[in-house]
Amino acid sequence: MSGGVDSSVAAALLRDQGHEVVGVSLQLHDQTGGAGPSFGRCCSLEDFHDAKRVAARLGIPHYVLDLERPFHDGVIAPFVRDYLEGRTPLPCARCNTEVKFASLVERTVALGAVQVATGHYARQGRDPQTGRLQLLKGSDPAKDQSYFLFGLTQEQLALACFPVGALTKAEVRRIARERGLPVADKAESQEICFVTDGDYAGFVERQAVAALRPGPIVDRRGRELGRHGGVHRFTVGQRRGLGLSASRPLYVVAVQPASRAVVVGEEEELLSARLRAREVNWLSVAEPQREIRARVRIRHRHAEASATVRPLPGGRTEVLFDAPQRAITPGQAAVFYDGEVCLGGGWIE
Repeated sequence: MSGGVDSSVAAALLRDQGHEVVGVSLQLHDQTGGAGPSFGRCCSLEDFHDAKRVAARLGIPHYVLDLERPFHDGVIAPFVRDYLEGRTPLPCARCNTEVKFASLVERTVALGAVQVATGHYARQGRDPQTGRLQLLKGSDPAKDQSYFLFGLTQEQLALACFPVGALTKAEVRRIARERGLPVADKAESQEICFVTDGDYAGFVERQAVAALRPGPIVDRRGRELGRHGGVHRFTVGQRRGLGLSASRPLYVVAVQPASRAVVVGEEEELLSARLRAREVNWLSVAEPQREIRARVRIRHRHAEASATVRPLPGGRTEVLFDAPQRAITPGQAAVFYDGEVCLGGGWIE
């Protein structure tokens, strides 16, 4: 229970169905910088209070689990490392797999729980031919969160429960109002939970001062156009903050951490028809032995694009799009779909 309306309604629906429900919030990150009491955030101390108020309203127990160490090792450390190595991280996906459905499942099952429910907008199904569990998109296209869950295992998916996955956001809020939940009209958080001020670059700089190094801003031919304060401040597709004067708009088209170079070009240079992904997890299907056709999403809000997905050795894949895609970004996830079914995905190299 994050303190938001989605997980609150998930708890309410399960209680209404007669399940024995226990509310759990996760202490993930010390927001005080060591200057005061260590309050976890997912997303803030106020959210903890909201979760406890909802639990009281529903008449269910509420507990807080300390997962700061798994969160640091599985989410924060890779977040910093990715930025320093020229990638744009996706911490919410790592949190789901490394923390919520790894540490959380392990601990709650040890306490006797039979399932772990969340407020994610996703659903489950089962392949009628193989019997394999399938991760399905949420029914509300505007809220579907299957993209962030591609890294789940079959074992984790078997223990997962998504009570709001078949609902729209409007329906979730209506249910919350009907049950008198104090978070019915609570606004959604738009920021990464451990970067409270929204300054991702500043967070990286505080975490890794010794690793920060300036470098050149160059064009495709290697001609230096300017200087920058660190590759962690740039992502593919970025236009603002380059500090350059040019006759046409310039965008970041590549980040090269080895040379500390940020490569810029015109908008058409952002287009690419292929990518490679690593650490590919095949969730709803067994790993293909030959290339398959799929719809591929390269960002959460990216419109899926038709492509051929070609398995490679070492848990990698190559994706060949039918049409070039804009700003394919290392560090983000390439997630594969067959209609409503999330087949799996991997991290863009």
